[in-house]
Amino acid sequence: MRCRLSVVSLSLLAVLPSLALAYQAEPPRHALQVLHVDRYADDAAPGSLRWAINTANQGAGRYRIEIAAVGHAPYVIRPATPLPEIVGPVQIVGTPWAGEGKYVAIDGSAYVTGTGTDACPGAEPGQSGTNVRTTTLPGLVLRDTRGVELSGLEIRNFCIGVLINRSSHSDIHDNRIVANKGGAGIMLTGDDGKGQSTATTTVHNRIVRNQFVDNGDGLELTRGAAWNLVADNLFQSTAANPEPSQGIEILWGNDNTVVRNRFVDYSDGLQINWGNRNYIAANTFTGNSIGLSITGSDNVVDGNTITGNGIGIAVRPQPVSAPNRFSANQMVGNGLPIERCEAGGACVTGQRRGAIVFGVPGLEHAVFVGSRGRGVEGDPAKRARICAGADSEGCQPPPNLGQAAPVLQTVQGKGSARSVRGVVQGVPGQRYLLEVFGNRAANGSDAERLLGSTEAVTDAQGQGHFALTLPATPDIATLTATATSALGATSPLSAPLSLR
Repeated sequence: MRCRLSVVSLSLLAVLPSLALAYQAEPPRHALQVLHVDRYADDAAPGSLRWAINTANQGAGRYRIEIAAVGHAPYVIRPATPLPEIVGPVQIVGTPWAGEGKYVAIDGSAYVTGTGTDACPGAEPGQSGTNVRTTTLPGLVLRDTRGVELSGLEIRNFCIGVLINRSSHSDIHDNRIVANKGGAGIMLTGDDGKGQSTATTTVHNRIVRNQFVDNGDGLELTRGAAWNLVADNLFQSTAANPEPSQGIEILWGNDNTVVRNRFVDYSDGLQINWGNRNYIAANTFTGNSIGLSITGSDNVVDGNTITGNGIGIAVRPQPVSAPNRFSANQMVGNGLPIERCEAGGACVTGQRRGAIVFGVPGLEHAVFVGSRGRGVEGDPAKRARICAGADSEGCQPPPNLGQAAPVLQTVQGKGSARSVRGVVQGVPGQRYLLEVFGNRAANGSDAERLLGSTEAVTDAQGQGHFALTLPATPDIATLTATATSALGATSPLSAPLSLR
């Protein structure tokens, strides 16, 4: 058999020898040269951190900076002035972490002066703290670079602990980020320097296995930050935090993955502001005024444990209602009177609380009660109104496309033949996913345990009837359910149906 090759194949064969030579000519990769930091004085002399960063910046990709234990713990470097911006690729490692489980601290208190949030000015005169636009007084700066690895460090007492600005493919892991009172403990932002977003500049960074304690915002993904991974971190606020805002804020950030983190005692554990397609899964939220506060579109909140918050999931109105999906989350013990409202939270008098609540105001709304940021005033007349009742002019419509909760009607049968029946109201001729949850409390209205799911197709009047066979669950006292449309808009929980 004769083999016939196309012109393209012949062209590829013609260049293969030169490609092979080019590959063979590539110089071998050398091991990274280690720069040893064994002096904590901030004098730029050899052995200091400032010297090591300056040296590594002159040969990006060639160095690993190892910061040794000097003297007895605690190990603390106090820069007297801002450190040089870091040029990657480079590794910066606090070596005591691997051997002793202790961090090397980089402490900003020598030049970040002032009391609390007043020490951290915003971009606008008179504004300060976390909830204002700022990139002021950061500790470590990664700007317009890539491939930086930071580990074994405690970064504390700056306005921003680590600023990752228009930088990608960096790995921030196994650090402790503490008491940074300005923008965030770690800020990933595509900010162009004028407050505008830049796309595809702050992508594919990994923030994993860090402890964030008493930062205003633990972490921010803002102004175009996309395709970043945030996993296995602790975000915690204590009574020492002067502005306990958000564990994570996603502001105009898209396609980020936030998984297996813990969020404790913030105004909002996680707040999404007009971000799209972010995946929030397998996290734990507890003790927050709001566990998750959401605007934007096509965000997925899946398989999280949301317990002991004021509101579990708050879905805020926005100018154009858009779908967000909530699936298989364990929600129990929410509805607590936690009023912590730093640019978030739920402090409006009479605010409804519980597992999933639609229409909760944020700081962009006129009826919001709480701090909008230190020194933030604005024109009250320009703040958004939330539509109520028949009022639909000049106001923001119900969130999540106004998807109504299903109605659980009856439980029939016994034992393994027991089933629940109900109805969902929606768009005619559409398919809906129903998730049914069980609660142990006699009047339980949360979503303590997912019992199963089924589908319903609506008729010409928009009604869809469904039935689900229930597993054997003798400890379950009530049932609740959510409905999710084909567009991915999930409803609040239904009213509970008693099994007893």
